[in-house]
Amino acid sequence: MTERPTTAVVLGGSLAGMLAARALADVAGHVTVVERDVLPAGPEPRRGLPQARHVHQLWSGGVHALEELLPGIVGRLHDAGAHRLPVTEDMVALSPYGWYRRWAESHHMLLCSRDLLDATVRAAVLADERISLVDGTEVLGPVGSAAAVTGVRIRPHRSGAAERTLPADLVVDATGRGSRAAHWLTELGLPEVERREVDSGVAYASRVFLAPAGAREGFPVVNVQPDPRTGEPGRGGVLLPVEDGRWIVTLFGSRGAEPPTGAADFLRYAREDLRHPVIAELLTHAEPLTDVAYTRTTANRRHHHERMAAWPENFAVVGDALCALNPIYGHGMSVAAQSAVALRDTVRRHGWGSAGLARRIQKAVARPASAAWDLALGMDVFYPGATENGPTLRERLVAAYVGRLLYTATGNGRIAARVTDVTSLERGAEVLLTPSVLLAALVGPLRPALSGPPLTAEERKAAGLSP
Repeated sequence: MTERPTTAVVLGGSLAGMLAARALADVAGHVTVVERDVLPAGPEPRRGLPQARHVHQLWSGGVHALEELLPGIVGRLHDAGAHRLPVTEDMVALSPYGWYRRWAESHHMLLCSRDLLDATVRAAVLADERISLVDGTEVLGPVGSAAAVTGVRIRPHRSGAAERTLPADLVVDATGRGSRAAHWLTELGLPEVERREVDSGVAYASRVFLAPAGAREGFPVVNVQPDPRTGEPGRGGVLLPVEDGRWIVTLFGSRGAEPPTGAADFLRYAREDLRHPVIAELLTHAEPLTDVAYTRTTANRRHHHERMAAWPENFAVVGDALCALNPIYGHGMSVAAQSAVALRDTVRRHGWGSAGLARRIQKAVARPASAAWDLALGMDVFYPGATENGPTLRERLVAAYVGRLLYTATGNGRIAARVTDVTSLERGAEVLLTPSVLLAALVGPLRPALSGPPLTAEERKAAGLSP
């Protein structure tokens, strides 16, 4: 650390930006968050986050990182209505290879609405006197050169407001899918960044329901997954219990099988178009609370900033601005939390002003993003039209092996636990390549396939279904 006060500016006030600001507050004198929208005071929708209307979960790998950044935040979320769901003990999931059994807990998820999560985290972050918020303000671009960024130009939205420059020892772009970082870098004189997009064409339709009275506490997640290997459009759905006894239900379909945009056909799609009608059955006695929220912004998009031959000092890119993922896999928020920890630890390890610090930051935050990227591509790359040339040979080979593991996991609890090691972002994919896992994949499931969803008799009764 240098002796003079250091300043950081974070662009974007969503979850990734707030967590980056909290991470930097531990290693900088002051952090300013610049946000385009005027942020709400509580758990309310905001215009710049339309995907908040759909299902979200925080995997345990992200939960641990969140608690490390904001000690006590998980308890605050629980007090506000969020709940802890053990994986796979409280999951009813139809995979492309059959129903998973509800094995004993290996990891967990934190479940609540995105509005509640963002508001709770935002309040905790902005309570820190080292962090200030400038919202209702447009980011015009960085100041500096190809060698180093020295600040950022901003302009408030209010009429007649003048442009000004915020100087910074580090500028972090967390502006999400709409990030202009690639354009800013070329304007500074740097080459174009390597970029890949895998667009499965998936559209989402979501509604919020009030669960039947008996099913408002302790109900499992229900997930009907598509099978992208068939070459046909995929259709799926997720029922996610959140706070206040509500269920968020998201139906999704790829090109040619998009879910309906209106309420009239919502249940019909869940009943007739998914691989199993369990979600529609569970909604029979639930009360709809909202209209259908719809989005098509689901493409996986990866900017490989860490591979660039030249990178300016004092600039970093995180969150969806770096790696935007199909939200259905639920990894974006966990990646944001893990990346924020990596950002803080990199500055601590090397110190402000050290040569190549920004490049080191970019490589560090790329690691959790890359892990989630590989998981998303393992499914989405197989949808028709997802890429120009289809999956690569490597992607086909990896998918074949992962598919064998998922099939084995339907009837082998040990392999199910190893798979959730990776999907929870707690461990790297190397745990799936040990000799014992390879042997188990060769043998296959140890127990016969389930014939239907593994809901207990009590859960069926609570939801108003016959035993």
